[in-house]
Amino acid sequence: RFYPYFKDSVGPMGGTHVRASVTLEIQGMFRQKGGTTQNVPSAIIFDMKFTYVLTCWESAHGSRILNSALSRMGGFKIPEGKFYLGDASYGVRPGIISPYRGVRYLLNEFSEERPPENEKELFNLRHSSLTTIERGFRVLKKRFRVLNVEPFWSFATQMDVVLACCIIYNHKMRVDPNDPVVQ
Repeated sequence: RFYPYFKDSVGPMGGTHVRASVTLEIQGMFRQKGGTTQNVPSAIIFDMKFTYVLTCWESAHGSRILNSALSRMGGFKIPEGKFYLGDASYGVRPGIISPYRGVRYLLNEFSEERPPENEKELFNLRHSSLTTIERGFRVLKKRFRVLNVEPFWSFATQMDVVLACCIIYNHKMRVDPNDPVVQ
């Protein structure tokens, strides 16, 4: 159903927010979603394993974070001839395919009674149904509840905890992809 449209897609990319504790001087930069959070941009492959995770970001626009990730030494790389599925915040750029703006996108906006009405809506429907990153974040946060509570460690340790959770998550997905938490 998606081939050949997305045959060169590596997988989806996006971000999530996890609770953070930072000094008062910088707390304003980390305000998001009703509290102080760390923005964690990530990429995931379709079998829901994280392939890139960047910790340390405050509340910032997706394109700014992506520019930083792409310019870091050893940072995020888009393989030649491939692309990632990104949300609208990444804008139009080589290697990132974003949905059409101003067109229905979310799966719950479509139904048998309200099917796609044109090519752009059909593209957005297919794009949104391939985006497993939100599901990956839900499973990660369900498995590691420490990501949902205000931490008491230094911010450097908080970043390490997020990375450690992603590494353990990937290991668990490799050894038991049918884990009930994933279902």
